[in-house]
Amino acid sequence: MALALAAVLLVACTGVPRGVEPVTGFDVTRYDGTWYSIMRLDHRFERGLTNVSATYRLRDDGTVDVHNRGFDPDTCRWNAIDGRARFQGSTDTASLSVTFFWPIHGGYHVFALDKDDYQWAAVSGPTRGYLWILARETTLPEDTLDEIIAKAASLDYPVDELIRVEHGGLEACDP
Repeated sequence: MALALAAVLLVACTGVPRGVEPVTGFDVTRYDGTWYSIMRLDHRFERGLTNVSATYRLRDDGTVDVHNRGFDPDTCRWNAIDGRARFQGSTDTASLSVTFFWPIHGGYHVFALDKDDYQWAAVSGPTRGYLWILARETTLPEDTLDEIIAKAASLDYPVDELIRVEHGGLEACDP
């Protein structure tokens, strides 16, 4: 019984929220590289951090190295964590399972993407309580950001709770 419960909990942590469809025609080699967090829903693991980014590197075995980092302006220190992501199905569907601490896996589902240039993405976790708007630069044009937010709102994400992630301001910590 305990194993069945554990299996259900692990699947619940990686599943896609009902009604959300991960991007198909996904090219992980184009997604490779650094993405900056533009807006996100608040979570304790990123709370108070600025200059948040994630770097993805495709490995020869088809998994993806994940390096997340953010700056804590209160301590003038960078916080970072490394993990590994695996596709949950076909590699052309942007639905992955990310592990930072074994055996806990979290869903990573790209549900909106600039498929022409791979310059922005909207990513969900396993529930609508997890949402990130990412970009290749530290800013996005407001009209593009508005379109992404509208897409997330149409899927019932709590977009009124989005937090804009600050980038820059590191000079306050320079000795």
